[in-house]
Parts: sequence; structure tokens; C-alpha cells
Amino acid sequence: MTPTKKLAIIAMLVAQASVLHFLESLLPNPIPIPGVKLGLANIITLLALLIFDFKTAMQIIVLRTILGSLLSGTLFGVGFLMSFSGAIVSTVVMALLVYIGRGSAITVVSVAGAAAHNLGQLAMAALILQFAGIIYYLPFMLLFSVPTGIITGLLVKALIEHTRAMDRYETFFRPAG
Repeated sequence: MTPTKKLAIIAMLVAQASVLHFLESLLPNPIPIPGVKLGLANIITLLALLIFDFKTAMQIIVLRTILGSLLSGTLFGVGFLMSFSGAIVSTVVMALLVYIGRGSAITVVSVAGAAAHNLGQLAMAALILQFAGIIYYLPFMLLFSVPTGIITGLLVKALIEHTRAMDRYETFFRPAG
């Protein structure tokens, strides 16, 4: 893949992730529990880990969280810090599963990423609030990370399968490794 093509694909992924991040902030929360979201932008993060590498995925999440927060008006606020910390922890955990646990199913990686995202968010909340007791909220968050992680993982899997079925996978993406 040429550097120009890679840059163009990364720019498209950042734009898509930013839009998903912003759109999700506009949606009413289907579950009336603070902090529970679908995590649609994580579709792009997981896709980036699968088709590129850890460094590229990290670049995408940094840009996505900054642009998404800028669009939603939460840049450098508490929401941004929680989103950013969750995205970093999530990406690290998913990368470990993708690169070290080569046989891990996409949905398993996604569920682990969703759980790690919640852990990163609550750790940041504990730092901001200076209240470690907020970690008791973790079991409730983890309960919802399973279905949201499955949904995200299935969407990534369907996206990859569709791209392959259209005989465009090799055109757009170079598999990692």
C-alpha cells in the first residue's frame, strides 16, 4: 500500500469514527444508566487494528476523540477525558488480543474492548472525582459491555465480510501482519 493511499484510508477512518462519535452523542440513551453507550466509534478502532497496526489505531482514536468532542462541544471537558481514557485502554486491550491472541474471534475482542473502555472511563472518573468508590459501578457497566461489544464486533465482522464479498478487501485494506 502506498503511503498516500494509507493516509487517505486513515483520514476516511478518522472522519467516519468522528461522525459515529458525534452521532452517538446526539442519540437518546436507550438504557437509562449513565455511561452506557453503544460505542459505535469503536467499530472503526477495531477495524483499524485488523487492517493496520497498533500505532495507526492509536492515531485514529486520538484524532477521533478530539474531533468527536470538538463537534459535540465537550473538548477537554470531563466527557472528553473519560472518552479518551476509555478509548486508549480499550485499544490497548483489543490490540493485545488481536496481535497476541491471533485466533481470537472479532466479537470476543470487541467485548473485551468494551469492558476495558468501561474500566478506563471509571478509572478516569475516580481520578477526577477523587472517589475510588465509583469502581463499585463497574459491574453494572460490565453487564452492558457484553451486548454492546457483541453488536460492535458483529458489525465489524459484517463490514469485513461485505468488503470481501464485493472483492474489494485487498483493494482497500492490507491485512495486518
